[in-house]
Amino acid sequence: MRTEIQAYLESRGLAVFHGFPRTFDDVAAVYWNTADHADYREFLAAAEAAGVKLVTLYANEFNEALIDDALDRLDDPAMPREDRRALEKRLRELRAYAGFTCQIELSFDLAPRVYVFDLRTEWFEELSDLLDSIDDALEENKSAEEPPSGYFSQN
Repeated sequence: MRTEIQAYLESRGLAVFHGFPRTFDDVAAVYWNTADHADYREFLAAAEAAGVKLVTLYANEFNEALIDDALDRLDDPAMPREDRRALEKRLRELRAYAGFTCQIELSFDLAPRVYVFDLRTEWFEELSDLLDSIDDALEENKSAEEPPSGYFSQN
């Protein structure tokens, strides 16, 4: 899809800037509704209608290092065994997507905002949810082990 998008951009006379994912510390970002309008051509038609000549393209290729990191975090003894097994199984299944493009981000600047088309595969969204659940479980277990702040024993 990345090469298709790049060819489409060039065929429309739009300059392509191959960048990294955009960060928005000091600029308001407006996200395209990819759930209802997943066709990048609609987004680019809006950019053209607004007079945009430069579009930033970022394509994220899935790397197994993300899975390895998640599996390392699952080694935490605070993680319940049943939860760990289920998560490990699904993470190993997601390894099959290594090398695939998991996210495409197109963006353009039109002061004072940045307009963003961010499309992610379903399996990458699932992976993100799995990583969040691992973080939540570890944080929950960590906070259960720590005494509440502000309290101390008088013994």
